[in-house]
Amino acid sequence: MPNLKEIRNRITSVGSTMQITSAMKMVSAAKLKRAQDAITQLRPYAEKLQEILGNLSASLDLSENAYSDQREAKNILIISITSNRGLCGGFNNNIIKRVNYLVNTEYADKNVHVLCLGKKIKDVYKRTPNYYINDSIAHVEDIFADLSFDNVAVIANDMMERFTAKEFDKVVIVYNKFLNAASQEVITEQFLPIIPAAQDDNKAVGDYIFEPSKTEIVEDLIPKSLKIQLFKAILDSNASEHGARMTAMHKATDNAKELQRNLKLSYNKARQAAITNEILEIVGGAEALNG
Repeated sequence: MPNLKEIRNRITSVGSTMQITSAMKMVSAAKLKRAQDAITQLRPYAEKLQEILGNLSASLDLSENAYSDQREAKNILIISITSNRGLCGGFNNNIIKRVNYLVNTEYADKNVHVLCLGKKIKDVYKRTPNYYINDSIAHVEDIFADLSFDNVAVIANDMMERFTAKEFDKVVIVYNKFLNAASQEVITEQFLPIIPAAQDDNKAVGDYIFEPSKTEIVEDLIPKSLKIQLFKAILDSNASEHGARMTAMHKATDNAKELQRNLKLSYNKARQAAITNEILEIVGGAEALNG
Protein backbone atom coordinates (compact mmCIF):
# COMPACT_ATOMS: atom_id res chain seq x y z
CA MET A 1 0.00 0.00 0.00
CA PRO A 2 1.39 3.50 -0.83
CA ASN A 3 2.48 5.59 2.12
CA LEU A 4 0.49 8.59 3.34
CA LYS A 5 2.70 11.16 1.59
CA GLU A 6 2.26 9.53 -1.82
CA ILE A 7 -1.52 9.41 -1.39
CA ARG A 8 -1.62 13.08 -0.31
CA ASN A 9 0.41 14.05 -3.39
CA ARG A 10 -1.96 12.14 -5.66
CA ILE A 11 -5.00 13.78 -4.03
CA THR A 12 -3.46 17.21 -4.64
CA SER A 13 -2.58 16.31 -8.24
CA VAL A 14 -6.09 15.04 -9.01
CA GLY A 15 -7.57 18.16 -7.41
CA SER A 16 -5.47 20.38 -9.68
CA THR A 17 -6.53 18.38 -12.75
CA MET A 18 -10.16 18.66 -11.70
CA GLN A 19 -9.88 22.45 -11.46
CA ILE A 20 -8.40 22.60 -14.98
CA THR A 21 -11.06 20.37 -16.55
CA SER A 22 -13.82 22.27 -14.76
CA ALA A 23 -12.47 25.60 -16.06
CA MET A 24 -12.18 24.21 -19.60
CA LYS A 25 -15.78 23.00 -19.38
CA MET A 26 -17.01 26.48 -18.46
CA VAL A 27 -14.95 28.12 -21.23
CA SER A 28 -16.32 25.65 -23.80
CA ALA A 29 -19.86 26.25 -22.55
CA ALA A 30 -19.47 29.99 -23.11
CA LYS A 31 -18.00 29.47 -26.59
CA LEU A 32 -20.69 26.91 -27.40
CA LYS A 33 -23.45 29.44 -26.77
CA ARG A 34 -22.02 31.84 -29.37
CA ALA A 35 -21.24 29.09 -31.87
CA GLN A 36 -24.68 27.50 -31.44
CA ASP A 37 -26.40 30.84 -32.01
CA ALA A 38 -24.37 31.36 -35.19
CA ILE A 39 -25.22 27.99 -36.76
CA THR A 40 -28.90 27.98 -35.73
CA GLN A 41 -29.35 31.41 -37.31
CA LEU A 42 -27.57 30.49 -40.55
CA ARG A 43 -28.81 26.93 -41.06
CA PRO A 44 -32.44 27.66 -42.17
CA TYR A 45 -31.23 30.26 -44.67
CA ALA A 46 -28.46 28.02 -45.99
CA GLU A 47 -30.73 24.98 -46.35
CA LYS A 48 -33.42 26.94 -48.16
CA LEU A 49 -30.85 28.55 -50.44
CA GLN A 50 -29.37 25.12 -51.18
CA GLU A 51 -32.85 23.83 -52.07
CA ILE A 52 -33.38 26.75 -54.46
CA LEU A 53 -29.93 26.13 -55.88
CA GLY A 54 -30.81 22.50 -56.64
CA ASN A 55 -34.07 23.50 -58.34
CA LEU A 56 -32.30 26.26 -60.25
CA SER A 57 -29.57 23.91 -61.45
CA ALA A 58 -32.18 21.51 -62.79
CA SER A 59 -33.54 24.28 -65.04
CA LEU A 60 -30.16 25.44 -66.39
CA ASP A 61 -28.11 23.98 -69.22
CA LEU A 62 -24.51 22.93 -68.68
CA SER A 63 -23.38 25.84 -70.85
CA GLU A 64 -25.18 28.18 -68.45
CA ASN A 65 -23.94 26.57 -65.22
CA ALA A 66 -20.48 25.01 -65.21
CA TYR A 67 -20.85 24.11 -61.51
CA SER A 68 -23.34 21.34 -62.41
CA ASP A 69 -20.99 19.52 -64.78
CA GLN A 70 -21.61 15.85 -63.93
CA ARG A 71 -18.48 14.30 -65.43
CA GLU A 72 -16.67 11.07 -64.60
CA ALA A 73 -15.15 11.47 -61.15
CA LYS A 74 -11.49 10.62 -61.62
CA ASN A 75 -10.01 13.37 -59.45
CA ILE A 76 -11.63 13.75 -56.03
CA LEU A 77 -11.10 16.50 -53.45
CA ILE A 78 -12.15 15.88 -49.85
CA ILE A 79 -12.57 19.01 -47.71
CA SER A 80 -12.11 17.66 -44.18
CA ILE A 81 -12.96 19.85 -41.19
CA THR A 82 -11.58 19.16 -37.71
CA SER A 83 -10.40 21.36 -34.83
CA ASN A 84 -7.01 22.86 -34.05
CA ARG A 85 -6.98 21.46 -30.51
CA GLY A 86 -7.78 18.17 -28.83
CA LEU A 87 -9.46 17.24 -25.53
CA CYS A 88 -12.84 16.94 -27.26
CA GLY A 89 -13.53 13.21 -27.13
CA GLY A 90 -13.93 11.44 -30.47
CA PHE A 91 -14.71 14.64 -32.38
CA ASN A 92 -11.53 14.64 -34.49
CA ASN A 93 -11.05 10.87 -34.68
CA ASN A 94 -14.50 10.41 -36.20
CA ILE A 95 -13.61 12.76 -39.07
CA ILE A 96 -10.20 11.13 -39.58
CA LYS A 97 -11.83 7.67 -39.71
CA ARG A 98 -14.41 8.85 -42.27
CA VAL A 99 -11.76 10.48 -44.48
CA ASN A 100 -9.57 7.37 -44.28
CA TYR A 101 -12.57 5.26 -45.28
CA LEU A 102 -13.27 7.47 -48.30
CA VAL A 103 -9.60 7.51 -49.36
CA ASN A 104 -8.95 3.79 -48.89
CA THR A 105 -12.33 2.26 -49.72
CA GLU A 106 -14.94 4.34 -51.53
CA TYR A 107 -12.45 6.30 -53.65
CA ALA A 108 -9.65 3.74 -53.61
CA ASP A 109 -9.43 3.65 -57.43
CA LYS A 110 -9.54 7.46 -57.78
CA ASN A 111 -6.95 10.21 -57.62
CA VAL A 112 -7.78 11.68 -54.20
CA HIS A 113 -6.58 14.90 -52.55
CA VAL A 114 -7.45 16.17 -49.07
CA LEU A 115 -7.89 19.79 -48.08
CA CYS A 116 -7.33 19.93 -44.32
CA LEU A 117 -9.24 22.58 -42.38
CA GLY A 118 -8.00 22.13 -38.83
CA LYS A 119 -4.64 21.20 -37.34
CA LYS A 120 -5.66 17.71 -36.23
CA ILE A 121 -6.48 16.43 -39.73
CA LYS A 122 -3.49 18.31 -41.13
CA ASP A 123 -1.14 16.47 -38.76
CA VAL A 124 -2.39 13.19 -40.26
CA TYR A 125 -2.25 14.06 -43.96
CA LYS A 126 0.70 16.42 -44.22
CA ARG A 127 2.92 13.32 -44.08
CA THR A 128 1.27 12.06 -47.28
CA PRO A 129 2.00 14.72 -49.93
CA ASN A 130 0.12 12.73 -52.57
CA TYR A 131 -3.09 13.67 -50.76
CA TYR A 132 -2.25 16.92 -48.99
CA ILE A 133 -2.89 20.19 -50.92
CA ASN A 134 -3.06 22.94 -48.25
CA ASP A 135 0.22 24.61 -49.16
CA SER A 136 -1.24 26.10 -52.34
CA ILE A 137 -4.29 27.69 -50.69
CA ALA A 138 -4.28 30.89 -48.65
CA HIS A 139 -6.18 31.45 -45.37
CA VAL A 140 -6.45 27.72 -44.63
CA GLU A 141 -4.11 27.47 -41.65
CA ASP A 142 -5.81 30.12 -39.49
CA ILE A 143 -9.41 29.67 -40.60
CA PHE A 144 -10.59 29.09 -37.01
CA ALA A 145 -8.47 31.93 -35.61
CA ASP A 146 -10.59 34.40 -37.58
CA LEU A 147 -13.74 32.52 -38.55
CA SER A 148 -15.60 34.79 -40.93
CA PHE A 149 -17.57 34.46 -44.16
CA ASP A 150 -14.95 36.45 -46.09
CA ASN A 151 -12.14 34.05 -45.15
CA VAL A 152 -14.25 31.00 -45.98
CA ALA A 153 -15.26 32.59 -49.30
CA VAL A 154 -11.58 32.63 -50.37
CA ILE A 155 -11.39 28.85 -49.94
CA ALA A 156 -14.74 28.30 -51.71
CA ASN A 157 -13.63 30.48 -54.64
CA ASP A 158 -10.45 28.45 -54.99
CA MET A 159 -12.44 25.20 -55.01
CA MET A 160 -14.85 26.53 -57.66
CA GLU A 161 -11.99 27.67 -59.88
CA ARG A 162 -10.28 24.28 -59.60
CA PHE A 163 -13.54 22.50 -60.44
CA THR A 164 -14.32 24.61 -63.52
CA ALA A 165 -10.68 24.18 -64.63
CA LYS A 166 -11.29 20.40 -64.36
CA GLU A 167 -8.50 19.95 -61.83
CA PHE A 168 -11.09 18.13 -59.72
CA ASP A 169 -14.17 16.32 -60.96
CA LYS A 170 -15.87 16.05 -57.58
CA VAL A 171 -15.57 17.91 -54.28
CA VAL A 172 -17.05 16.59 -51.02
CA ILE A 173 -17.09 18.03 -47.51
CA VAL A 174 -16.63 15.86 -44.40
CA TYR A 175 -17.61 17.54 -41.14
CA ASN A 176 -19.45 17.11 -37.83
CA LYS A 177 -23.03 18.35 -37.94
CA PHE A 178 -24.12 19.95 -34.67
CA LEU A 179 -27.18 18.25 -33.16
CA ASN A 180 -26.85 19.27 -29.52
CA ALA A 181 -24.14 19.79 -26.93
CA ALA A 182 -23.77 16.06 -26.33
CA SER A 183 -24.01 14.65 -29.86
CA GLN A 184 -22.69 15.32 -33.33
CA GLU A 185 -23.16 13.48 -36.63
CA VAL A 186 -20.40 12.95 -39.20
CA ILE A 187 -21.67 14.16 -42.58
CA THR A 188 -20.26 13.54 -46.05
CA GLU A 189 -21.79 16.24 -48.26
CA GLN A 190 -21.23 16.83 -51.96
CA PHE A 191 -20.03 20.36 -52.66
CA LEU A 192 -19.37 20.18 -56.39
CA PRO A 193 -20.83 19.44 -58.84
CA ILE A 194 -24.18 20.79 -57.69
CA ILE A 195 -26.76 18.02 -57.41
CA PRO A 196 -29.95 19.01 -59.28
CA ALA A 197 -33.18 18.63 -57.35
CA ALA A 198 -34.82 15.23 -57.84
CA GLN A 199 -37.99 15.35 -59.88
CA ASP A 200 -41.00 14.07 -57.95
CA ASP A 201 -44.13 13.41 -60.05
CA ASN A 202 -46.35 13.96 -57.01
CA LYS A 203 -44.79 17.30 -56.13
CA ALA A 204 -45.20 20.52 -57.98
CA VAL A 205 -41.98 21.81 -59.49
CA GLY A 206 -41.10 25.40 -58.65
CA ASP A 207 -41.28 27.76 -61.59
CA TYR A 208 -38.77 30.61 -61.28
CA ILE A 209 -38.85 33.99 -62.93
CA PHE A 210 -35.24 35.00 -63.53
CA GLU A 211 -34.61 38.62 -62.66
CA PRO A 212 -32.45 40.27 -63.88
CA SER A 213 -31.27 37.32 -66.02
CA LYS A 214 -30.07 33.72 -65.87
CA THR A 215 -26.50 34.80 -66.63
CA GLU A 216 -26.29 37.22 -63.71
CA ILE A 217 -27.87 34.67 -61.39
CA VAL A 218 -25.26 32.08 -62.36
CA GLU A 219 -22.48 34.60 -61.82
CA ASP A 220 -23.79 35.82 -58.46
CA LEU A 221 -26.32 33.56 -56.71
CA ILE A 222 -24.77 30.16 -57.39
CA PRO A 223 -21.22 31.08 -56.20
CA LYS A 224 -22.73 32.81 -53.15
CA SER A 225 -24.78 29.69 -52.35
CA LEU A 226 -21.69 27.49 -52.55
CA LYS A 227 -19.76 29.83 -50.26
CA ILE A 228 -22.61 29.74 -47.74
CA GLN A 229 -22.73 25.94 -47.96
CA LEU A 230 -19.05 25.70 -47.00
CA PHE A 231 -19.45 28.39 -44.33
CA LYS A 232 -22.37 26.46 -42.81
CA ALA A 233 -20.29 23.27 -42.66
CA ILE A 234 -17.47 25.09 -40.86
CA LEU A 235 -19.88 26.74 -38.40
CA ASP A 236 -21.48 23.32 -37.76
CA SER A 237 -18.05 21.87 -37.04
CA ASN A 238 -17.13 24.80 -34.79
CA ALA A 239 -20.26 24.40 -32.67
CA SER A 240 -19.79 20.62 -32.57
CA GLU A 241 -16.21 21.05 -31.36
CA HIS A 242 -17.20 23.20 -28.38
CA GLY A 243 -20.09 20.87 -27.54
CA ALA A 244 -17.83 17.82 -27.69
CA ARG A 245 -15.16 19.50 -25.57
CA MET A 246 -17.69 20.66 -22.97
CA THR A 247 -19.07 17.11 -22.71
CA ALA A 248 -15.59 15.57 -22.54
CA MET A 249 -14.45 17.99 -19.82
CA HIS A 250 -17.66 17.39 -17.86
CA LYS A 251 -16.96 13.64 -17.87
CA ALA A 252 -13.31 14.22 -17.01
CA THR A 253 -14.32 16.40 -14.04
CA ASP A 254 -16.74 13.74 -12.80
CA ASN A 255 -14.06 11.05 -13.14
CA ALA A 256 -11.56 13.22 -11.23
CA LYS A 257 -14.08 13.71 -8.42
CA GLU A 258 -14.64 9.96 -8.19
CA LEU A 259 -10.88 9.27 -8.22
CA GLN A 260 -10.31 11.90 -5.54
CA ARG A 261 -13.03 10.37 -3.37
CA ASN A 262 -11.43 6.91 -3.69
CA LEU A 263 -7.99 8.33 -2.90
CA LYS A 264 -9.32 10.07 0.23
CA LEU A 265 -10.89 6.80 1.32
CA SER A 266 -7.55 5.01 0.78
CA TYR A 267 -5.76 7.78 2.69
CA ASN A 268 -8.10 7.46 5.67
CA LYS A 269 -7.68 3.67 5.71
CA ALA A 270 -3.90 3.97 5.57
CA ARG A 271 -3.93 6.62 8.31
CA GLN A 272 -6.13 4.46 10.54
CA ALA A 273 -3.82 1.49 9.95
CA ALA A 274 -0.79 3.60 10.87
CA ILE A 275 -2.47 4.81 14.09
CA THR A 276 -3.46 1.24 14.99
CA ASN A 277 0.12 0.07 14.48
CA GLU A 278 1.43 2.86 16.71
CA ILE A 279 -1.07 1.95 19.45
CA LEU A 280 -0.07 -1.72 19.21
CA GLU A 281 3.62 -0.78 19.48
CA ILE A 282 2.95 1.38 22.55
CA VAL A 283 0.90 -1.35 24.22
CA GLY A 284 3.53 -3.96 23.37
CA GLY A 285 6.30 -1.77 24.81
CA ALA A 286 4.32 -1.18 28.02
CA GLU A 287 3.68 -4.93 28.44
CA ALA A 288 7.38 -5.63 27.94
CA LEU A 289 8.31 -3.11 30.66
CA ASN A 290 5.76 -4.56 33.08
CA GLY A 291 7.13 -8.02 32.41
